[in-house]
Amino acid sequence: MTANDYLGALTGVRSGKRSYYPEYVRTAERLERAVGALDRISRALVRTGEGPRALVEAVVRAAADHVQADWLLFALADGALRAARPRFLLLAGENLVEDERLFPPDALAHLRILRTRPWEAGEPAGSGVRVPMTLDCEPVGGIAARPAAGMEVADTDLAVLRVLANQAAVALHNSFLVHATMRLRGRTEQLSEAAEQQARDLAARNAELQETQRRLIGVMQRQALDDERHRIARELHDSVTQDVLSAGMMIEICRSDLTEPDADLAAVREKLTEAKALTRHAVERLRAAIYALHHNESEPPGSLPVLLERLSTVHLPTDLEVGVTVLGEPVPLPGEAEHSLLRITGEALFNTVMHTNATRARIRLRYLPDRIRLSISDDGDGDPGQLRRTLRLASATNLAGTHRGLANMRARTEELGGTLAIRRSRIGGIQVLLEIPLPLEAG
Repeated sequence: MTANDYLGALTGVRSGKRSYYPEYVRTAERLERAVGALDRISRALVRTGEGPRALVEAVVRAAADHVQADWLLFALADGALRAARPRFLLLAGENLVEDERLFPPDALAHLRILRTRPWEAGEPAGSGVRVPMTLDCEPVGGIAARPAAGMEVADTDLAVLRVLANQAAVALHNSFLVHATMRLRGRTEQLSEAAEQQARDLAARNAELQETQRRLIGVMQRQALDDERHRIARELHDSVTQDVLSAGMMIEICRSDLTEPDADLAAVREKLTEAKALTRHAVERLRAAIYALHHNESEPPGSLPVLLERLSTVHLPTDLEVGVTVLGEPVPLPGEAEHSLLRITGEALFNTVMHTNATRARIRLRYLPDRIRLSISDDGDGDPGQLRRTLRLASATNLAGTHRGLANMRARTEELGGTLAIRRSRIGGIQVLLEIPLPLEAG
């Protein structure tokens, strides 16, 4: 191989000695232009972060400068890179034009081909040059230009335009992804801030709701105790009035008997003893009523065991001892459920006070995993069989007045999904037994 052959392989120049230097000079100029073009390409493509338009403008100027174009057109095919903007841009001199109505006729012909048939970019329309722009081996548009008069466009120049076009397609796609990510990030931050604010608002509303519920439950608990006190006061008023009137009548009879010359002093003494018993009974019931009315809404709310302890003090005649026993781990209950359980317990204790001679009453509350068991027992002389018959009769005939409380107790129990039974207690009297399933939902 001759020296010229080695030199031709290195430079791409194959000529004799007389033409060697001019060809070398032209080749060196092309290489220098290619290096300059690559530099312009790199400077254009690093503007991806500035947004799609800045990128397209930089590509158009770099390409036009490389081929010294009278005009240069950058265009995307219809349907390709749908989110990219602008879709086409013409550089004529120093002016950037987006309105196709202002395009030169030859540039408009290239635009139509690039928008509809970008794969035909190798076939110029009338004048100028055109190269395709591809992304993932698919044509997505191209670059067309009309070089200045006397400008010879070599294959290396077309290769530079293809590199610039293809890298522009990649950069446009990346620019869209970058800005989409930034928009999503901004939207995410806005949504996150809105969610945090909403969470704070919900926390505040929840705190207000919990406070309102706490107050409502407290009111309902106090109302249950107050209702029981008022009913006791009303019933005791009627019974005390009857006792006092009876005692007064017996005393009046004794006075009348004592005026007789042959009065039976033993009979008078017996009547006075009975009158004394009636007055003592009336005093005890008045004491219980006064105690019940004295403890009013100033009492703070509490759990069901605490409220049962308070309720046990409402029924407080001197001859009745009331005890409360709680077994298991207490669980919170809806206010309506606690209200019903308190009213049922109060009704049972009231019946014990009013209708038996009991000296002891026991309230037993047991928390089980799946239910609550509540029993109210006494050591009086009540008959459970008779009470069961009375309850059936009250439910069947809708009795008013006496023993209507038994039907109310069972109705409240059934509203909670539970059962009520009346049986003989272990301490000798009546036992009212409730079983309520858990969990209980607020009504």
